[in-house]
Amino acid sequence: MASPKPKPTKLKILEGNPGKRPLNENEPIPQSIASECPDWLLAEAKKEWKRLAPELEKLGLLTSIDRAAFAGYCQSYAKWKKAEKFLKKHGMTIKIPQKDEYGNVVSIQVKKFPEVSIANECLKQIRSFASEFGLTPSSRGRIYLPTEIIDDEFEKLLD
Repeated sequence: MASPKPKPTKLKILEGNPGKRPLNENEPIPQSIASECPDWLLAEAKKEWKRLAPELEKLGLLTSIDRAAFAGYCQSYAKWKKAEKFLKKHGMTIKIPQKDEYGNVVSIQVKKFPEVSIANECLKQIRSFASEFGLTPSSRGRIYLPTEIIDDEFEKLLD
């Protein structure tokens, strides 16, 4: 039986290392800033990148080598949104008349628009990428951020 994929050490630390297992001290630590938004992303994907990237960078969850995974999340988000807009406008199904050899309609076949499948597949991809970056309530609920400790006596007086 396959075991669950290991979490990055940074995420384990943010979660408070609930398993209390030794942390991987040899895990590569990439630069903790993300590269610029890829220019090939859809416009809506670029908006999502600009919305989320700064927050993920602050948490150390988006690094220079996470560009492709985060771009995948943003692109899936943009495609999902486009498919959902189409479905809102046109509905989920299309009626296709079935005609006989004389051109008379003998039945009507109801089929789903391809956008239904596109939206569903994109949501699966979004869910997968989102859990990797702590973007869902359940994955975020496992993250414990350290509280800031004020050592400076002057700072304590100001508070």
